[in-house]
Amino acid sequence: MADNRRIAEEVLAAVGGASNVTSATHCMTRLRLTLKDQSAPDDAHVKRIDGVIGAQWSGAQYQVIIGQNVPKVYDEIIGFGVVGGDTIDENLDPSLSKEGLTPKGVFNGALDYLSGSMVPMIPVLMCAGLFQTIAVVIGPSMLGLVSDESDLYVYFNTVYTAGFYFMPIYLGYNAARKLGVTPALGAFMGGILIAPTFVAIAGSEDPSFSVLGIPTTMGTYSQTVIPILLSVWVMSYVERFFKRIMPDMLTTVFTPFCTMFVMVPVTLCALAPLGSWLGNGFAAFFTTLGDMGGILAIIGGGLVAALWLPLVVTGMHVAVIMIAITNFMTTGVDYYILVATTISLWSAYGCEFATWLRLKDKKEKSNAFGYFITNTIGGVGEPFIYGIMFRYRRVWPSALIGAFVAGATAIALHVGVFVVGGASNVLNFLAFVGGGTQNIINAAIAASAGFVTSAVLTYLFGFTADELEYGPESEREAA
Repeated sequence: MADNRRIAEEVLAAVGGASNVTSATHCMTRLRLTLKDQSAPDDAHVKRIDGVIGAQWSGAQYQVIIGQNVPKVYDEIIGFGVVGGDTIDENLDPSLSKEGLTPKGVFNGALDYLSGSMVPMIPVLMCAGLFQTIAVVIGPSMLGLVSDESDLYVYFNTVYTAGFYFMPIYLGYNAARKLGVTPALGAFMGGILIAPTFVAIAGSEDPSFSVLGIPTTMGTYSQTVIPILLSVWVMSYVERFFKRIMPDMLTTVFTPFCTMFVMVPVTLCALAPLGSWLGNGFAAFFTTLGDMGGILAIIGGGLVAALWLPLVVTGMHVAVIMIAITNFMTTGVDYYILVATTISLWSAYGCEFATWLRLKDKKEKSNAFGYFITNTIGGVGEPFIYGIMFRYRRVWPSALIGAFVAGATAIALHVGVFVVGGASNVLNFLAFVGGGTQNIINAAIAASAGFVTSAVLTYLFGFTADELEYGPESEREAA
């Protein structure tokens, strides 16, 4: 448990004492100090204080990043005679949230939105993933302690499913809070995306549907990320517009109604299907490269493997995998897309393993090990994606390069997949068994190449020195 009085005392000493602090306030994670002598703080000293995550200047304000216990540290600081101010909303700090419409600003803004929406999901993803891990270990694919029809096995898998199937609802709520939208409307939109009636239409022979006379093709959006995040982002402008023009006496009822009346057609007819449209384009591109053979097919296999993780995150993978399964059903074997996507998982394992070895913070290190076990045993990679990759941005290139190496190597060695719909954990290797000993050896070579490449790159280049010492930069500077 944090010694809040000690933290407050050491922070004050590092910034020139209580007499050097004109006033203090705090937001959700940071102490915000106005100092008489701005040359007094020693950043390196402040950052070394046990319980401090980081420190930075924002205009004329010195901000010490504490974390969730900042209100208690603030109370201790006030106890030392510092003049206090009101608590402020982090999301309203313009100096940290505005970078302008530059490519870097847009990119950082998008990542901040993604991480701000996804990071609160980590406890749910991790918990659900561990339930799945237990089910896999005790189930018929490993120890065989219970059958896949036993109540215990069904129970663990149902809890796992609840964590991931309803992801659009959870994400809708978090994204709405991040952007200042009414949180319940964000969750409501997530519920609409996975409403049973729409899911049934999407799974029927004719998934066409008309939304207020606008034709669309219904899709399955459970476990997806991008459709709801895009919807809530657009909703932030729509709701703001109606709040501005709606008379006060009508706003409680009609602002939500008008917002959803506009957003539901926009989401179902344009924003949600966007991933499917882009996925069809990627599928056509990858298939063309594979049909060309030679070095182009090898490069294409590497690209499929490297882009597989982003495609899954965005929901664009469905079109790609459906083409591969259709081909497999015709021939009984696949030497391209299924190979690349299966072998790419080993790059993720290497990235996770190296992250666990490299991180220094005990909590982050423990979480990383949990993510590694959850993925390799339980076959659930989302906790690592959102718990590490969206928080430590340098990890992405390491994982993608490792996946490219794995995919390209597998295609070059003519590895084949002979089982579809197998495990998504380390047992995915069973997909290669039907091709004989040489096929398994070649698959092992490709998997090892991806694992080692990703692990080495992650260990050497995946984290900055400050991130290893103080945590993710995005959280130290988050608004």
